[in-house]
Amino acid sequence: MMTGARALAEMLHGYGVTHVFMVPAILRRTMVELERFGVHRIGTHGEKPAAYMADGFARMAGRPGVCMAQAVGALNLAAGLRDAHLANSPVIALTGGLHPTMAGRGVYQEVDDLPAFENITKFNASVDRVEQIPDSIRQAFRSAVSGRPGPAHVRFQGNEGQIDLEESDLDPWVDKGCTSAPAVRPLPDPEDVAAALDLLDRAERPVIVAGGGVRTSRASGQLVAVAERLSIPVVTSLNGKDAIPGTHPLAVGVVGRYSRSAANRVVNRADLVCFVGSSTGSMTTHSWQVPPPGVTAIQMDVDPDMLGRNYPLAVSINADARMTLAALLERAGPREPDRDEWLAEARREVAGWREQHRGRLESDAVPTRPERICSELTSLAPDDACVVVDTGHAGMWMGGMYDTRTPAQDYLRSAGHLGWAFPASLGAKCAAPDRPVICFTGDGGFWYHIAEVETAVRWGINTVTVVNNNSSGNQSTIGYDRAYGGQQTPEGRRLWTFTDVDFAGLSEGMGAMGIRVTRPGDLRPALERALEAECPVVVDVVTDIEALAPLPVV
Repeated sequence: MMTGARALAEMLHGYGVTHVFMVPAILRRTMVELERFGVHRIGTHGEKPAAYMADGFARMAGRPGVCMAQAVGALNLAAGLRDAHLANSPVIALTGGLHPTMAGRGVYQEVDDLPAFENITKFNASVDRVEQIPDSIRQAFRSAVSGRPGPAHVRFQGNEGQIDLEESDLDPWVDKGCTSAPAVRPLPDPEDVAAALDLLDRAERPVIVAGGGVRTSRASGQLVAVAERLSIPVVTSLNGKDAIPGTHPLAVGVVGRYSRSAANRVVNRADLVCFVGSSTGSMTTHSWQVPPPGVTAIQMDVDPDMLGRNYPLAVSINADARMTLAALLERAGPREPDRDEWLAEARREVAGWREQHRGRLESDAVPTRPERICSELTSLAPDDACVVVDTGHAGMWMGGMYDTRTPAQDYLRSAGHLGWAFPASLGAKCAAPDRPVICFTGDGGFWYHIAEVETAVRWGINTVTVVNNNSSGNQSTIGYDRAYGGQQTPEGRRLWTFTDVDFAGLSEGMGAMGIRVTRPGDLRPALERALEAECPVVVDVVTDIEALAPLPVV
């Protein structure tokens, strides 16, 4: 006999959980039991950032991140799970819920939140008897890490999940095969591998599009080996940006909407496009214009529903990315394809892009250009750094202007929710406490969850946060100009401009180190100082409000 709290704590510990991110009060007795197992319980200032922290943890660690909220905060937690859902990140959400006998009686804060989780989770269940806890937790972890990973949700009876106080004959056995993603690595059909290799051999201008599935499968080494063996240039999605170092001779850059023009041009000149672990969604393909419809295509994906979803395929392979690439490499054997002309063309595009933007990447203009920040981060990020990036303009700047330099560097990006990056970077740091973690966001993104600076200070989560502070959400400039039929009015600009705020000073008031940079020449020493600090640091860089990221090339 044991309490539900004891069983739940034993199981979380057994699944390798080292941190839970939550807003009290939820599963109070379980919290006590988790302390006995040495699990870190990170109290946050909001449910949504708690979910983002668990998401950042999961993406960095390759195993489920756990977040929790009492019943009244469940919808906020669900909103935070949306990015994990879009990014295929294995996050386990545990919430409180109403006692069935109290439903409809006007209980304080009563709302049935279970349906809100249905469209953003792979598993969504309610625990109404303590005996259901072990099986529900096992299934949550199994669903989160199997196939195409994603979030899972378990709701516990009681607004704070008080069902964990009840006792029963419980079996806290855990499935050790479901502690990390991928839980299972399906092997490719040898005939499909042979057909794909035949197409790649015969193509004159092939290109590989590496997606987030390469990162999830931890297949970067195999991807680079295949590209080198077959002499094929590589572009990536934003989720797959760290699949190949940006300085590699075969790396062309991020393709699609938040992209590098060289990558879009190379893809649209290819006679064969090989998608590896990419869902071929609108961001990666710039709304299915890059590559154009009708191109000869190969797709490799662990999820059969993704195969051929947006492009007709000459060959489709339903298997794990690492296993597929390894099989392709083995079958290819030693060879030296004659693609010198195509590779030279791809390298000319990359060189042309660098020359086009060199002036701004090295600009000494005041206010600072965002490109200069990206350039400094490329050169200064430690060889084992993890860089965590917001969406919107932050995603556009870093997607195009920042390069990873080593296979050991990680790049995590928001799948679409502004404000995700800062809390996610705290989760990533918890997953890799001995590695440098750098967050890049704008002031618009930083405002969302600025209270979590205090969370970082309180729990000793020592990240470096670089804020591109132009006192605005200036990505809206073009949209509002269009809405006004030309140039927007001064009142129109008020819709997306903010008060000029010193984020370094605000952060220091919460106990962090704050560094304000007003001149580009001060940026490098500020970043060096931040990376050497042993505390949370916010580097507030005052930038040009008129600086707009380049639009995608078709």
